[in-house]
Amino acid sequence: MNEALSRADVYAPYLRMLLARFPDVADSLAAGELHHIAPMIDPDLPVAQALRQAKGRQALSLAVGDLAGVLSLEEVVAHLSSFADRALDAAIQAAIAAVVPDADPTGFAVIALGKHGSQELNYSSDIDPILIFDPETLPRRARDEPVETAVRIGRKLIELMQARDGDGYVFRVDLRLRPTPEVTPIVLPVDAAIQYYESQALAWERAAFIRARACAGDKALGQYFLDAIRPFVWRRGLDFGAIREIRGISHRIRDHFAQGQALGPGFDLKRGRGGIREVEFFAQIHQLIHGGRDPALRTPATLDALRALREAGQVTPETAEMLAHGYRLFRTIEHRLQMVDDQQTHALPKDAEALDGVARLHGLENGVALIYLLAPHVEAVGTVYDGLDGETTGEVPVEQDQLIVSLQTMGFVDPQAAALRVAHWREGTIRAVRTPAARDALEAVLPALLAAIGDAPNPNAAILAFSNLIERLPSAINLFRLLEARPALLKLLVDIVSHAPTLAEQLARRPEFLDRLIDATAFDPPGSVDALAEELQLAGDLEAQLDHIRRLVGEYRFALGVQVLEGASDPLDVAGGYARVAEAAIVAVSDATIAAFEEAYGRVPGSELVILALGRMGGAELTHASDLDLIYLFTGDFAAESDGVKPLGAVQYYNRLAQRVTAGLSVP
Repeated sequence: MNEALSRADVYAPYLRMLLARFPDVADSLAAGELHHIAPMIDPDLPVAQALRQAKGRQALSLAVGDLAGVLSLEEVVAHLSSFADRALDAAIQAAIAAVVPDADPTGFAVIALGKHGSQELNYSSDIDPILIFDPETLPRRARDEPVETAVRIGRKLIELMQARDGDGYVFRVDLRLRPTPEVTPIVLPVDAAIQYYESQALAWERAAFIRARACAGDKALGQYFLDAIRPFVWRRGLDFGAIREIRGISHRIRDHFAQGQALGPGFDLKRGRGGIREVEFFAQIHQLIHGGRDPALRTPATLDALRALREAGQVTPETAEMLAHGYRLFRTIEHRLQMVDDQQTHALPKDAEALDGVARLHGLENGVALIYLLAPHVEAVGTVYDGLDGETTGEVPVEQDQLIVSLQTMGFVDPQAAALRVAHWREGTIRAVRTPAARDALEAVLPALLAAIGDAPNPNAAILAFSNLIERLPSAINLFRLLEARPALLKLLVDIVSHAPTLAEQLARRPEFLDRLIDATAFDPPGSVDALAEELQLAGDLEAQLDHIRRLVGEYRFALGVQVLEGASDPLDVAGGYARVAEAAIVAVSDATIAAFEEAYGRVPGSELVILALGRMGGAELTHASDLDLIYLFTGDFAAESDGVKPLGAVQYYNRLAQRVTAGLSVP
């Protein structure tokens, strides 16, 4: 610890100042003790002064513990984030008390985004909150409007957090992540905020909520807001616009900070190619792709997300470990940069002497050694992130003669007819491609799409079938973005429209079926009947349960059909898979129907419904289009009567029940 103290004193002016300001902290650190990594907020001081002093004590303790290798990166960022939560709580209480004396701190919440939301604050982070309030429960004077009161509380809160004096400041606050910050108040009514994210939020705004949590104030209110917008963040039907937008942000960052791209003096650890942002974006892109279906992947912290993606099989262990190792190193060096002068900087110094100082603060010989330490990790991360974009393709000509020539080279036997079809898409007369956003998405995927169709056995028939598919969609934006983001799905789609009209028709009705094919697990056989039946169960009324069963059974049947089409599984194994899905559906539908039926008619004592399967279902060898050949039986005394509010004789009881089970299974 003493060696780390020495480095802090020699190479970091900010830490040197803190050592002089807090000699008691310096003494405890010299004794090898970390008493102030979670500092007390002195209740006897004015809240602003108490928070600033506590922040200084923590900054010194965490820095020296970090430099000494006693604290891991995860521990450092967790302590920084926890203190931010506590500071916001204290500041909210003080702000409300200043506006409405003696009021309870209710109806006002802070939603943490960014690194604060994921509990990964860096050593000199801004915090990026969204402030919300409930007009019904926010404390206010009778003559004040709720919005006016909330804004006054918000302004006082920000002043307490970021105003500077001799003790420094607590945290810089950036409120620009709230909806349309140029026109909205700094504190938003909760229902208005929910409405915005339901109806108007941009793709990047929804992606920002991957790392969101209710961190301070009325946390129940904050959680209510996050629960309300969760379906718009984690979509079961994928929104590849969000993924495309994240990639676009990354490319714009690379272009804007081009001077910080080459590793060396001046390299930007956060925004440079192969840096912190690209590790974060890599994780977030995969979370957006798979998190709608797998809640285990919705973890906000980057290292936790990489671990979850590895455990789910979405990222190879080698890639996850490489990215995690690089991320820890980049964040650690980023902290060294910020320890020097408490500046929110992410770039290595351009000056050789200053670069040497940062390197020596870290315990290295000089700046050359620091560059050498970073080099392999920067290159590895940059290469992996580059791979997300796949191969780039040129644009498809718009001029008809050039388009015909291009289509002929792609393998179209009748390029004129194919060119007319493409022109028809581009005109925007089809409902699915009517909006400018849909046409932009079409143009982005068109080169790869036409190349894949050109490789089909009959390209002209395939393009006609594909056109029939998109003409039946209400919107094709997500389909185009999905195909752009996952080129391997193009071959699957072309095979479907070329060879399997039944699957193509199902896909036109339910384009979200294609989402299921993103994961390699789509080619795994369905699980056991018990496991499938459990998945098909859903709390709620009977109609909601039946809708849930129909949706999931449709997805499984579509995926099994694609397995046959692609030759990915033995047809007899697929037949068994169809049968297990059907049996699970029978179990789930009959259980739900019986429960609803018994509410009205009760039970027939000593008897139960029995369903006997014959034919292909009985032999567990169903095809995609098989009917179910079932016989309904019941046990017990046929002369008995049910014990419900509306009693029925056993024969009538079970005939009605069987009709309802049949309807549940077969009504489209």
